[in-house]
Amino acid sequence: MRWALVKVVVAVTVMVVLAFAVPLGLVVRETARDQALTTAERQAAAIDPALAITTDRAALERAVASTQAGAEGRIAVRLPGGGTGAGAGIGRQRAPQADVDTAARLGRAFTIAVPGGYTLLRPTAVDTGFAVVEVFVPDGDVTDGVTTAWGILALVGLGLVIGSVAVADRLGTRVVRPARRLAAAARDLGGGDLGVRVREDGPTELRSAAAAFNSMADQVTQLLANERELAADLSHRLRTPLTVLRLNAASLGDSQAAEQTREAVAQLEREVDRIIRSARAHTSAVAGCDAAEVVRERMSFWSALAEDQGRPVRTAGVERPARVPVPRAELAAALDALLGNVFRHTPEGAAFSVDVHSGEDAVILLVCDAGPGIADPAAALRRGHGDGGPGSTGLGLDIVRRVAESTGGDLSLGRSALGGTEVRIWLALRPGGTEVRRGHRVPRRRRTAPGAHGATRKDAKDTRKAAGAKYAEDT
Repeated sequence: MRWALVKVVVAVTVMVVLAFAVPLGLVVRETARDQALTTAERQAAAIDPALAITTDRAALERAVASTQAGAEGRIAVRLPGGGTGAGAGIGRQRAPQADVDTAARLGRAFTIAVPGGYTLLRPTAVDTGFAVVEVFVPDGDVTDGVTTAWGILALVGLGLVIGSVAVADRLGTRVVRPARRLAAAARDLGGGDLGVRVREDGPTELRSAAAAFNSMADQVTQLLANERELAADLSHRLRTPLTVLRLNAASLGDSQAAEQTREAVAQLEREVDRIIRSARAHTSAVAGCDAAEVVRERMSFWSALAEDQGRPVRTAGVERPARVPVPRAELAAALDALLGNVFRHTPEGAAFSVDVHSGEDAVILLVCDAGPGIADPAAALRRGHGDGGPGSTGLGLDIVRRVAESTGGDLSLGRSALGGTEVRIWLALRPGGTEVRRGHRVPRRRRTAPGAHGATRKDAKDTRKAAGAKYAEDT
């Protein structure tokens, strides 16, 4: 599709360039020719005052030599038979004598082609008839500047074609990239990845297709979950009659038939247990949720308390869907834990914000506040593993950490642009793949010890500054 679009745009651009460049090139050539002939006519008109006064050969030679064309030997004067020096003429005659006689007879100027260029024949009335002034225009003067103009037109046309290719390539990429993501997601879903979702961007039609795919994937996931749950429930219901059979088999005595019956009941019970475990295991597949929708919902809940305490609140990036491979309840619990920490550990009136940043390989949630901040972020992250401590926020951070790490992402703390704490949750969309940071694709780094997130915070520095500046502008 991308190359087809490029080819169509190139073909259309070439047609447009030719439609304008060819006529314009012809106009340039005609303009140069007209300009050269107009200059020749001015040179011929410069001889008219001398012819009006005298037809003396010496005087006319001086008049011819005083002009630029005459000094270059490109002007000739043919006098009528009655003038002084008749029959000799002045200068080199290039036009055929018949054309000169025709100009004198008709009394009007015209141009004829001669070897090496053109000749302007301009008759001028004298006492004894018409004198004909002949001005030779070389081919070089007729085409002066035409080659340069054509070269410029060719470069402009080439630039337009190249520019159209670049624009078509960008447009094609904008269309093809979402289509490829949709195709890859369809293949992953067909391969059994029920948590795959497509980011809804690109042209309107592809956004609609992505939304329809996500809705279909949610429906498929729900149907499979219901089916497996039903299988588990039906299997679980079999335990009651199995218990009765087991008790009845135990009362059959020690005969061989009784022993075979008890073994069959035990085998049946093991098969039922296996079916239940298998069904329950499959229902744990992650269906994912829309992080932007969860943020909107939880911020709506917490905004009432924020209004009571006079806290300025801002959200950003929640206008567009941001699918993440995290169950909705877990993401809501993590967000509630962070917002609860804001209300518990910052004074009333302190502002806070929640930003959602969507990328190709990850979704970043930034929770920032204008409180006193965390003196030792590394220690706070270590307390998330259960070390405890006075005023510890370890429990909430531990919940958030588990949510982030379940996707292959991470959690980091830093200083926000609002002056307080910034909690950055990196939710990877493609576990085991690559991350996109500040526009560059880099290999996913290995997990480090708790608190070793300096590089991560440095990577998100530009994002935090932008979020803080936007908040300051809004409030």
